[in-house]
Amino acid sequence: MMPRACPATFLMVTSFLPTINHFHMVASVDLADDDISSLDIVSKIHTDHDSITKASSDFGHIVEAVPNGVFHPTSPADIVALIRHLISQPKPFAVVPRGQGHSSRGQALAPGGTVIAMRSMGRGDHNHHVNMSSSPDQLWVDAGGEQLWADHGLAPRVWTDYLHITGGGTLSNGGIGGQAFWHGPQISNVHELDVVTGMGEMITCSPDKNSDLFFAALGGLGQFGIITRARIVLEPAPKRVLWVRIAYTDVDTFTSDQELLISEPSSGSGFDYVEGQVQLNRTLTEGRRSSSFFSASELDQLAKLVLDTGSTAIYYIEGAMYYDDDTASFVDQKLESLLEELNFVPGFAFVRDVSYVEFLDRVGREEQKLRAAGAWDVPHPWLNLFVPRSRILDFDAGVFRGILRDAKPAGPVLMYPMNRGRWDGRMTAATPGGGEGVFYAVGMLRSAVAAGDLERLERENAAVRAFCDQEGVGCTQYLPHHASPDGWRRHFGEKWGKLAALKRRYDPRGILSPGQGIFPAAAGGHEAGSDDSL
Repeated sequence: MMPRACPATFLMVTSFLPTINHFHMVASVDLADDDISSLDIVSKIHTDHDSITKASSDFGHIVEAVPNGVFHPTSPADIVALIRHLISQPKPFAVVPRGQGHSSRGQALAPGGTVIAMRSMGRGDHNHHVNMSSSPDQLWVDAGGEQLWADHGLAPRVWTDYLHITGGGTLSNGGIGGQAFWHGPQISNVHELDVVTGMGEMITCSPDKNSDLFFAALGGLGQFGIITRARIVLEPAPKRVLWVRIAYTDVDTFTSDQELLISEPSSGSGFDYVEGQVQLNRTLTEGRRSSSFFSASELDQLAKLVLDTGSTAIYYIEGAMYYDDDTASFVDQKLESLLEELNFVPGFAFVRDVSYVEFLDRVGREEQKLRAAGAWDVPHPWLNLFVPRSRILDFDAGVFRGILRDAKPAGPVLMYPMNRGRWDGRMTAATPGGGEGVFYAVGMLRSAVAAGDLERLERENAAVRAFCDQEGVGCTQYLPHHASPDGWRRHFGEKWGKLAALKRRYDPRGILSPGQGIFPAAAGGHEAGSDDSL
């Protein structure tokens, strides 16, 4: 049965009516630059069947939660007005910003509350502003939090692998990709934010101004405010890319070469992008016989390598070397010299020469194939982990050569290292403890495409988490999901006390993004984040 609006929807909408004049009065004082008509929030609440249905599920297709309404703002002032109304009520509705709804465990859902359709603000002028300073360090863009990375037509230092998600969404989580080893995650490449807090305040913040909110919001999982603008660092864009995959059957060699490639990122002699994948043997022998990178004959070659070596998995380093007209004459020699330093299986280096745009949107093209095959809008029980460098071989032995040894193919598994020094520990985003200089991102991005797949994948994910706990691997979840407050306390570790205090300051009613399950909503006069409400 499809979700439908409940009777409380009508009560929610009509409850706004007595306070419209109040919004106009507040706006004239605090938001004088905004058109007063934009503060008519009632007309922007949609309760029709299609709107409610779309807002009741997310990319994960695992959790369903029906909101009472979907709010379509046309400016950040609308969001301010909505939140100010909500917190004026004895029992405020929860509110959740939703870009593309690309969460996998209901984080972008608002059961019985209000979903803010952030993309509604992108229908007009995107408000790009680029400072064309002569210094590359001073190139930046002001981008709305509702905008897709694919919309920009610009070159941020760090791209996520999938571009059809919003800037506000990735900055609320971290934003990682193959350039993170060099520049850090996307949250390490932001100069300034505009954030609407759970108090209905629009606050501009930076490392030097309202810095506690700035660092809290970056990687803050939407708990402290809604990002409506981000000033993002840019760099000059190359024209073309040598896109490379090199294969390994031995995990020790694979990880050693990966760590070599990220060890001197500023030398200019290596890859501009470094990631890696683990392809289980059954993926090659039984999986979908198509690839956005490999040809059919190359897939046959890789499958034969599995059979000849008896390997449990094939490991790939995926690298990219950028070039333009000035460097085109020697980029091939540069790549050849780099490959000579690595210890992959001889004859298993595969190179594509593509445009920069084609390389960046490679996952978008794969999405179109999956949609055509009916394999996109399916459950995605993803599990993303950060694994300490010292335990990555133990993780491989216990998970890829143990728990998942005979797993059926269901989607890509990423595995690549990052330099901790490129992450700012003041931000909310959590990384593994222990202080090691390198940790690995492991993304088990699997899909449930057949009957019984979801239950099996969930069991395997649970077994992986249990293995990490039992063996003391020290993993930290990325795009985290925890079932209890204790799980969240362990996740944030020593940051927990400070985050609880920031929650009390910026969202004392506990209305922001409750789908994360971090801080229960306030009840009986208690504040969200207080010790007695956890």
